[in-house]
Amino acid sequence: MIQRLICCILVFSTIIDQNRIICQNEVSYLQNPILNILMQTAAPNYTPRNPGDLFDILRDTYTLPNGLKSPLQEYDYIIVGAGSAGCVLAARLSEDPGVTVLVLEAGRPENFFTDAPGIAPFFQRTEYAWPYYMEPQPGVCLGMINQRCYWPRGRSVGGTSTINYMIYTRGRPEEWDRIAAAGNYGWNYEEVLKYYMKSERAILNGYENSPYRGRDGEMNIEFINFRTPLIEAFLEAGRILGSPTIDYNSPEQLGFGYVQTHTRNGKRLSAAKAFLRPNKRRSNLHILPSTTVTRVLINKRIKTAYGVQYTRNRLSYKVRARREVILSAGPIASPQLLMLSGVGPKNHLQSHGIPVIQNLPVGRTLYDHITYVGLMFTINATNVGVNENRDATLRNVLEWLQFGDNVVSSPGGVEGIGYIKTPLSNQQDRIPDIELISLGGALTADGGPSGSKAVRRGMMISEELFDQAFGAIDNQEAWSVFPMLLHPKSVGYLELRNRNPFNYPLLYGNYLTHRIDVATLIASIRYVQALTATPPFQRFGARLHRADFPTCRGLVYDSDEYWECALRTLTVTLHHQIATCRMGPATDPLAVVDPELRVYGINNLRVADSSVIPRTVSVHTHAPAVMIGEKAADMIKASWN
Repeated sequence: MIQRLICCILVFSTIIDQNRIICQNEVSYLQNPILNILMQTAAPNYTPRNPGDLFDILRDTYTLPNGLKSPLQEYDYIIVGAGSAGCVLAARLSEDPGVTVLVLEAGRPENFFTDAPGIAPFFQRTEYAWPYYMEPQPGVCLGMINQRCYWPRGRSVGGTSTINYMIYTRGRPEEWDRIAAAGNYGWNYEEVLKYYMKSERAILNGYENSPYRGRDGEMNIEFINFRTPLIEAFLEAGRILGSPTIDYNSPEQLGFGYVQTHTRNGKRLSAAKAFLRPNKRRSNLHILPSTTVTRVLINKRIKTAYGVQYTRNRLSYKVRARREVILSAGPIASPQLLMLSGVGPKNHLQSHGIPVIQNLPVGRTLYDHITYVGLMFTINATNVGVNENRDATLRNVLEWLQFGDNVVSSPGGVEGIGYIKTPLSNQQDRIPDIELISLGGALTADGGPSGSKAVRRGMMISEELFDQAFGAIDNQEAWSVFPMLLHPKSVGYLELRNRNPFNYPLLYGNYLTHRIDVATLIASIRYVQALTATPPFQRFGARLHRADFPTCRGLVYDSDEYWECALRTLTVTLHHQIATCRMGPATDPLAVVDPELRVYGINNLRVADSSVIPRTVSVHTHAPAVMIGEKAADMIKASWN
């Protein structure tokens, strides 16, 4: 594989200047040859000089076993979606050779280049992402293209674990315990910890010996070997302000730590690589990429799911399930598919002419984690942070291929995680209200005026606004931190746009509609200002860049009013939507599935992905989704034993 990649690099480096990348109706001339090569294989509308997919040899393959040309007409289990949870489910259920499992995934297999953590931002606007947009909301995302928030979700075998930043977080014990206390039996911290550990193979310089880390699972969790001096400043400053340097997934205390990632030797380890690829030769596991499920087949009389309808190569098919249909399509596609199948809010389904089989509050609850990406601090040192123009070299790519330990292994530049409690949090518990994500650079380090600008473009930030606000420090040495609002009080929802399964649903984030959310984010900015005033950052001469937002002119700089305006200008999702198929007891009026993930009122139908998480947790959602897949597999096996 490495030899083939090197061959492709050498061939295409000679013709790169003749090529253009066309992405989202925007022509981008990428001057760096390595980034050009990486983007050529990822950009959905890139047209090579010669027809055909020139990098198809670098894509994973999932052919049906035993020489089958088409899938069977019936399986024991049908899993819709090969994302973080779906891949785990497929691997665990197919361990029993006496059952058959079919996995249907709308996206294509991952490409070799998705392995490179350093270019994670590129894949937010490629064929590997569903290009979802939030409906326009006054007062947020003012600095985005068309003033709309962009919500990309993974569209590939591997799901969002193919395009995310690979950050591994589990949530606090108190958060899972209160989920269980609300009537969700089996979901307390002690229970979910077993499933976190089952998947995990921790390689964490001593932390793996802790009783809460797994060592025998399929999913490597490791530290990134490449680090800039800025992460040491972040950790030291945290200690000065009372946050110890720890394993931040430790259940005992809050603190700061080096980022933990689902990578293997510095290369992305998606759910597909960890769980599907090693088992794809099983004769009882059939995986169909590029296949879109359009409806769950439900017997209306006995309210029982018995299969799905799907489209492949522009033809429609049906396949039956002897035991169960399991939706693992994610927090947007799973509720959409339920509603298209007649399971959802009665009045809403009737308004689209969809016969109602079960009246449930599908999509009526939606939480998301948002951040502000404009906290950029210039530093007076050189060659300290990550910088695209300096780091994107053929030598670095080849070195990464061999050793996996240089800047290419850095997950989008993220180096550290810190959990804090602002003065607005409940001081009686150990639940943080802000996560700090420390970068080894800033958004301005993604190439400058002549570079790719991949990070800011991946977030759909208006180029005109970005240039006005940050153009003065573009491509300069800088440090940045993203404060993530962990427990928003603002609640969104989603609805069908129409009954066409190929049209995206209507997404309403309702960001910052609760005043406490605004106040908490402003409090996090004040904390970051105190953090950078400490000696570790002042040794670098860290100075907050004064962003000149056209939306905020006339406001006193550094006032709370200014920061609220800044938050509303650069409102960015961290892709952690949850609760759209909310889990809860029968007494919960917002519940869609029970604590065993069975859809209320419909037999043989479950949802197993991050959409079932009923309330906010201090997590990046890949790890909980894998845990949900593990736990769901055991519950399903127990049901049919």
